[in-house]
Amino acid sequence: MSFLPDKNADYASLAYWNERYGTEESFEWCKSYAAFKDLIRKDVQPTDRILMLGCGNSSLSEDMYRDGFHRITNVDYSSVVVENMKNRSAEARSMQWLVMDIKDLKFESGSFDVVIEKATLDALLVAERDPWRLSEDSRILMDEILIQVSNVLSSNGRFISITFAQPHFRKRLYAREQYGWNIRTETFGDGFHFFFYVMTKGERLSEHDAQLQSTWTNHNLESQSTVTRFQEDNNDDSYLNSIEM
Repeated sequence: MSFLPDKNADYASLAYWNERYGTEESFEWCKSYAAFKDLIRKDVQPTDRILMLGCGNSSLSEDMYRDGFHRITNVDYSSVVVENMKNRSAEARSMQWLVMDIKDLKFESGSFDVVIEKATLDALLVAERDPWRLSEDSRILMDEILIQVSNVLSSNGRFISITFAQPHFRKRLYAREQYGWNIRTETFGDGFHFFFYVMTKGERLSEHDAQLQSTWTNHNLESQSTVTRFQEDNNDDSYLNSIEM
């Protein structure tokens, strides 16, 4: 069965996801846990309190639970997928599942040691056509989300972003002094590379990354004539051809 939306902007639509989750059992963006578990183990401890942003129907939380990470809270704005997921397995029944919009996190400051998102931000940016010049609405939206992510992180907590987006596009969003973190970039995948960003709260941005802040609100960046598009062999969703940020 095809779950392709009528238009890419539907990937940011709650109605689209509720309908999709009504019949789709599982789907993985950016590969499954096995492809990047060594990176997770480097930055996440079994005792860490972990928040999974926009968990969807991915098996990531269940796979991490089986790997010894038991303090996982999952949030998604789709009540359909939350109801489906919380009883899907013994591992799932041992975790917390909450209906919550990542644009409006209902947690106290410092509630988590690790926050993980896997292609959730990609979905919110999929309608953007020029990765060098995001729309004002998208810049505001990303800022609102990242401020909240920083707020719920504990001191020295890590925000992990797993994405299709290359550093020259995505690091501009993450490199802001007000978030109070630095940025480290890893890659994974054979041939085609996915990106694994780690932001550690309480660490200063590098001099190079600090300079990226000026591009956040610069409306005069010259748009590039060639936009990088991505194709992942194991997924048939046209969304994967449209990630540019």
